[in-house]
Amino acid sequence: MAPKGKAGTKGKKQIFEENRETLRFYLRIILGASAVYAAVNLVVFYPAASAWTWLAFAFSSAVYGASYRSMSSMARPAFADDGSLADGGIDLNMEQGMAEHLKDVILLTAMVQVLSCFSLYVWYFWLLAPGRALYLLWVNILGPWFTAESSAPGQEPNEKKQRRQERRQMKRF
Repeated sequence: MAPKGKAGTKGKKQIFEENRETLRFYLRIILGASAVYAAVNLVVFYPAASAWTWLAFAFSSAVYGASYRSMSSMARPAFADDGSLADGGIDLNMEQGMAEHLKDVILLTAMVQVLSCFSLYVWYFWLLAPGRALYLLWVNILGPWFTAESSAPGQEPNEKKQRRQERRQMKRF
């Protein structure tokens, strides 16, 4: 059963602590996935490692670096002159926030990187990230913009059409 009433808000200190734990968790994922990939592809199968293997490792490192750096800059706290916490930063665990998408990119990259130890064709799954970005762009920005009705100021709806629509609705009931 869902709790009734207004959802509670988090304090600055709680946001600060949760952000620190979230960043630590995702850093462990990044380091773990990179270590597995490096151990399997660049140590065990070193003679079979091609330029694509090195390129994939560099790509994943760049994605990890950009995503983690963005998350850490969003969560950067601000301290007052006396050393007390003035602002805990943006909540990284907020639903429908930018940090949620960055966390998804880190998780997708980690899964693809570890699974690519079996086959380099798994890297094609990473195309899900730009596909999701295009979907979000269309749903949130482009779609509503293209399908919005133009409402010119001073242009009133035709009264005759409005009465006709009202009569049609009354017939349905």
